[in-house]
Amino acid sequence: MRFHTIAPLFVLLLGFIVTTPLLAGTLPALTVYKDPRCGCCEAWARYMSEAGFAVTTRDVADLAERKRALGVPAHLGSCHTAQVGGYVIEGHVPAASVKRLLREKPAAVGLAVPGMPIGSPGMEGPNPEAYEVQIYDAHGSRVFDRY
Repeated sequence: MRFHTIAPLFVLLLGFIVTTPLLAGTLPALTVYKDPRCGCCEAWARYMSEAGFAVTTRDVADLAERKRALGVPAHLGSCHTAQVGGYVIEGHVPAASVKRLLREKPAAVGLAVPGMPIGSPGMEGPNPEAYEVQIYDAHGSRVFDRY
């Protein structure tokens, strides 16, 4: 009789243990390519780490060449480039936008915040500017998020 009481509890506990990590969702590793002298790139990498990404930074001598190789259009350029989950992230893109990209999985090369807008992650400061996150592919770009 005792087995019949304990067995359902055991099954419930086992199900909880197995599914909890799946529900929490594990964020993929994020690699940041940057100029070794760029402080805001380090600040963005720390911000993304605090948002739950496993971040690796790589100092590169020719960042422009890396951007070209990854398909970042020149007009969307910023100070650093990252790769995560098969996408390219250009510039100071907020973690919420990256997480949305990974959740929705659109057909795209990646996301970009062109330039270095004050108030974007890693570019905190007085008088924050409104800015847009662009989603892009080989055919062009469009607004993905606004901040």
